[in-house]
Amino acid sequence: MANINYAHLRYFHAVAHDGNLTRTAERMNVSQSALSVQIRTLEERLGHALFERRGRRLELTEAGRIALDHADAIFQRGEDLLEELAQSGTARRALRVGAVATLSRNFQIGFLAPIVGRADVDVILRSGSPAELMAALDQIALDVVLTNRPPERDAVTPRIAHKLSEDTVSLVGTPDRVKGETDIATLVSQHPLILPGSDSPIRTDFDALAARLGVRPQIAAEVDDMAMMRLLVRSDAGLGVLPPIVVRDELASGRIVEATALPGMSETFYAVTLDRRFPNPLVAELIGGG
Repeated sequence: MANINYAHLRYFHAVAHDGNLTRTAERMNVSQSALSVQIRTLEERLGHALFERRGRRLELTEAGRIALDHADAIFQRGEDLLEELAQSGTARRALRVGAVATLSRNFQIGFLAPIVGRADVDVILRSGSPAELMAALDQIALDVVLTNRPPERDAVTPRIAHKLSEDTVSLVGTPDRVKGETDIATLVSQHPLILPGSDSPIRTDFDALAARLGVRPQIAAEVDDMAMMRLLVRSDAGLGVLPPIVVRDELASGRIVEATALPGMSETFYAVTLDRRFPNPLVAELIGGG
């Protein structure tokens, strides 16, 4: 079997990062036709198309994204050799993770714990809105997206939502505020509340619960970021309506206490992937093979 021509790989690497054939040809002082031939030859050798054209830009296919990961590693190794850096010799793999910006940091840390710090893994963690992250997932710029609501799946974007865990939602607060009270109606009617934003599933369920109890909550703050909710509860701005995992450390230390679980309310966490021909094997390690 013939080996890969690394000159072809170098041209592919340059085009993949530029996203434009003309720009790369000018920078490398070769003709566009010659550059196209180099890319085509590499595609024939690998047996897969590496690019697809979208307007004036060249977008990587799934095989192209994998090839770029390997090319980045190969050429980085060459630079390391030239710079005479001491390296362990262990091949490193990249895992690109997207997390909805409002998601619990403790949940994210727990999900990534098995691979963070491993000598053979580079973890790239990005946060953003669900729409931004799902678009990046569809473009194979992310390997997995962590979210608290499953996305729609269709034939065009075959997303798979892997259910990771389901946590209860509770009323939590400082010991001085809770004072051992456990009755939900009393707690909700007598204390200001720190609630998730109106588009949160938790908020929808809480509003329905308050209506059933016949109480009108006093809202101290509506917050989309769980980390900010945690800080507000710690500062005794009010009782928080959130999954206990968000304040896990404070519960363990006694700085915050769980007054009571809210009946029928929970938050479900998902890892969303694409139905890919070449999935990142690190994802399967984290979600237990799907």
